[in-house]
Amino acid sequence: MKLYVPTILALGLAALLSTASANETKPEAKVDPARGAELSATICGACHTNDGSRGVPANPILQGQHPEYLVKQLGEFKSDQRASAIMKGFASMLSDADMKSVAAFYSSKQPAAGAARDKDLVRLGEKIYRGGIADRSIPACAGCHSPTGMGIPAQYPRVAGQHADYTEAQLKAFRDGIRKNSAQMTGVAAKLNDREIKAVADYMAGLN
Repeated sequence: MKLYVPTILALGLAALLSTASANETKPEAKVDPARGAELSATICGACHTNDGSRGVPANPILQGQHPEYLVKQLGEFKSDQRASAIMKGFASMLSDADMKSVAAFYSSKQPAAGAARDKDLVRLGEKIYRGGIADRSIPACAGCHSPTGMGIPAQYPRVAGQHADYTEAQLKAFRDGIRKNSAQMTGVAAKLNDREIKAVADYMAGLN
């Protein structure tokens, strides 16, 4: 038995070292505003404009968005939790520090005011946004995104002033199972018809 003691001790030591190594905390990714501005100008700006402002309606406005939310989405594009061949390619180029830096850059920008377009639809949109649809168990959007559409950092995105076209497309993607990175939003969108989606998207576009 004594012959095996050194071997047992060696194995135990190796196991302890392995556990210690696995438990080491990963260094926190640093936020570099200058790097964020550079990434916006060279990579992101082609679709989102250099400051994340009101570009093509099919692409989201990034100005004033919560940085935690932007980092989460970039990470999910990179890991295929959120499907987009275009965004997968760009996100895969970014390190954790890059994601935090470019997110901080966009969130620091003052968002420009948006506007609703359809007066009839916007009334329906306001009703759904503020009160939901009780008889179909559809919760009010304001419960998570706040009455003013500012959202809750790290949990729910800012929706105020967002392009109605983009919001409508995302709600339909959740409803139709194309976008799968939020079970909560999938459950809500599954109960909305096209007219209701268009209405609430238009209403959110006018929130400021």
